[in-house]
Amino acid sequence: MKQIGHFIGGEHVAGASGNTYPVYNPTLGEQTKEVALASTAEMEKAVATAQAAFPAWAATSPMQRARVMFRYKELIEKNMDELAELVSQEHGKTVPDAKGSVQRGLEVVEFACGIPHLLKGEYSDAVGTGIDLYSMRQPLGVVAGITPFNFPAMVPMWMYSIAIACGNTFILKPSEKDPSCPMRLAELMMEAGAPAGVMNVVNGDKVAVDAILDDPRIQAVSFVGSTPIAQYIYSRSAAAGKRCQAMGGAKNHMIVMPDADMEQASDALIGSAYGSAGERCMAISVAVPVGEDTADRLIESLRPKVESLKVGPSSDPDAHFGPLVTAEHLAKVKSYVDLGVEEGAELVVDGRDFRMQGYENGYFMGGCLFDRVKPDMRIYKEEIFGPVLSVVRAHDFEEAVKLPSDHEFGNGVSIFTHNGDAAREFARKVQVGMVGVNVPIPVPLSFHTFGGWKNSAFGDTNQHGPEGVRFYTKIKTVTSRWPGGVKIGPDFTIPTIKS
Repeated sequence: MKQIGHFIGGEHVAGASGNTYPVYNPTLGEQTKEVALASTAEMEKAVATAQAAFPAWAATSPMQRARVMFRYKELIEKNMDELAELVSQEHGKTVPDAKGSVQRGLEVVEFACGIPHLLKGEYSDAVGTGIDLYSMRQPLGVVAGITPFNFPAMVPMWMYSIAIACGNTFILKPSEKDPSCPMRLAELMMEAGAPAGVMNVVNGDKVAVDAILDDPRIQAVSFVGSTPIAQYIYSRSAAAGKRCQAMGGAKNHMIVMPDADMEQASDALIGSAYGSAGERCMAISVAVPVGEDTADRLIESLRPKVESLKVGPSSDPDAHFGPLVTAEHLAKVKSYVDLGVEEGAELVVDGRDFRMQGYENGYFMGGCLFDRVKPDMRIYKEEIFGPVLSVVRAHDFEEAVKLPSDHEFGNGVSIFTHNGDAAREFARKVQVGMVGVNVPIPVPLSFHTFGGWKNSAFGDTNQHGPEGVRFYTKIKTVTSRWPGGVKIGPDFTIPTIKS
């Protein structure tokens, strides 16, 4: 059975702790590999390697770092099919979906190619007699990313592409459930010309995570995962004096107004709720039709589409979605459907008993659709992270705005309408970090920033875009005087600009 170790200092390193974790192919329901889980000592070695590589990389000009990113972009494009296959085999995404996720990560690499411009500071000439004032952005040092199973390529690229382009050295702790693609991405970074030690991948569990959070040499930590773990990562990082951006869970709503094109809205819900088996932090898991007639029409449109969803092996390019990532997660999602029935929600479409012919051991489940879900139900309040869509009927526009605004999560929300006034008012009033207008999955492009509100995000700085550059750099402001022969005596007052 294939063994996956670590990638430290530009080389593959076998695990030394003796602890491993099984890696499964979700389509087959079979273990195909095992990954080493790092000890604290192994993590310390990786940090020392990254720290040793930092001074030279930080001193490398932004233009030269950008050239590495340009070459890296080309290598990812060249190896796109291989990377997508690795994601698909270990996560269960269909290959087209996996390829799309790699592409979204690649777009952040493309953004990082502009790092010479992004690192430019400000300059003020002659702010006083012979005095100029300017600022510069400088890298932090060794930084780390802890990433989830659902996007083993995209989310790591959101982090390390910008961090490395800014002049930092990086340690990635990917999910142990699908570690192969991150390892391949690290190999490609070296092939692109990054010096050894600039990018390191250390596989592990909580032992490795705590080593990252406690090591004083690591200056910043970026995390994407569940809210309880995000809270833990943020609080422990803050206690250690680190910068931290920790993205947590989500319960994304789509508001469907009475004037919306119902076919367009239901198609958008089908793709955003059931794509990738619902294992997306930006998946729409709650539909909010405004008015009983709107709700009835929406259910009428959704029911046959959910019933006809094509679930298939991840290798099937025509499948709408593949299996869930593990047997344990499949059982968890099914238990939420059981709970919804117990709570009194109306199960319109039941996908719990789906079996994939020829893949009976795979972690498959059909799409589920609930109607008449109430805000006090757990299936509404908690993140299910599976192919389950809940319909919560709202009486009016005000209630539709209130539902996502009052929810503990504030990641993403959308509204479908032809009314510009309603869309504008909704976008301004709703208490959620990312808003879509007739867009079902409002994920910003790489040159804007990604991040939610409330219990969906901890920390003041969001992922990628300008916020990512700010997170991975510290600003230095220089006040410079060249008096040019002017004699200046002692001044015992605070410096000011004299009028």
